[in-house]
Amino acid sequence: MTPVNSKKTPFTFESVEPESGLRAALGMSRADIIGEVSACNLRGRGGAGFPTGTKWNLAAAAKVKAGGTKYVVCNADEGEPGTFKDRVILSDHADMVFEGMTIGARAIGAAVGILYLRSEYVYLRPHLEQVLERRRANNLLGQDIGGLAGFSFDIHLHMGAGAYVCGEETALIESLEGHRGEPRNRPPFPVDTGFEGQPTVVNNVETFAWVVCVLSRGAHWFKSIGTAKSTGYKLFSVSGDCREPGVYEFPLGITVGEFLEKVGGQGAKAVQIGGASGHCVPASEFGRRIAFEDLSTGGSIIVLGPGRDMLAVARNFMEFFVEESCGQCTPCRVGNAKLLEGVEMLQRGECSMKYLQELLGLCETMQLASKCGLGQSSPNAFVSIVKHFKDEIMGRTLVH
Repeated sequence: MTPVNSKKTPFTFESVEPESGLRAALGMSRADIIGEVSACNLRGRGGAGFPTGTKWNLAAAAKVKAGGTKYVVCNADEGEPGTFKDRVILSDHADMVFEGMTIGARAIGAAVGILYLRSEYVYLRPHLEQVLERRRANNLLGQDIGGLAGFSFDIHLHMGAGAYVCGEETALIESLEGHRGEPRNRPPFPVDTGFEGQPTVVNNVETFAWVVCVLSRGAHWFKSIGTAKSTGYKLFSVSGDCREPGVYEFPLGITVGEFLEKVGGQGAKAVQIGGASGHCVPASEFGRRIAFEDLSTGGSIIVLGPGRDMLAVARNFMEFFVEESCGQCTPCRVGNAKLLEGVEMLQRGECSMKYLQELLGLCETMQLASKCGLGQSSPNAFVSIVKHFKDEIMGRTLVH
């Protein structure tokens, strides 16, 4: 949940005229829409940072299998600890998300859209259904959208079932098809063989909202913000030991130190960038930038104050990953359990330096051999905490 007394800065979304992005898209060719999204270098706002224009171009070029259609899927399975910005977007700007999905459908030639909603957000469903009904009534969904003959597209909601791994796009698609949420082998990729075996684009809630802004204001506007490799604004969910937690919008490229000043987190011991699967950044590195080329994040920023026990932080994250691993691959299923055991040994003062080095070697194996992003990223917090706070860990608990 969003922290009590949280702060929300004004979003650029709120200054964009409703449906201006869709109107622009309806007057463009499909290739020109994709070209505009590619030109602005919009990268996925869910964490992976894959170029949106590239994904749409691949899906547009893919062939539909007999009797099927292409799909646009919005990933609203916001399960990363410390992340709640997508919930705010869906609460306050659902129209913009659905508008972005409609632009995506026009670009790739899709007829069906699906919003995959995290089960804990079920209370948002009546609101979202009302928005969809209003859009249908206003000819913004359905047949011949906006008066463009032949452009038919509609969106329906699908509830998730509480699995963190379904934030990974192929596990999400498995869940959509009624199967257990487990990642698929890739290739083939969803843009070619996705939902029901058809070309499918899966993008994050925030990504679709920014698409509207790009089509409304132009690629040059978006590209003028941020850095050369990380263009545009980004929404951040801020929690932890800071004066003003909440949802913020900042240009990519902001330093961690500048970020902390804005949210009242001065004096922090560390900042967890990217949630449980991200990196723990110590105070000595607060000059680093939050951007795809440095500290990439889907939006979770957890501020850790000077009184925080870093081993307790590591244990909290590892308990989460042990619980959420789908168990499909051995490196993730067994590796996370062994790392949790290692943290518990460190807390009891029973872990030798030799065994700690073996655990770090296990982390490397997990990062290389796990099947999906969950297992590949779950050791990150453990590695960064051991690396940056070794003196704290050794001085208190470590057996030599």
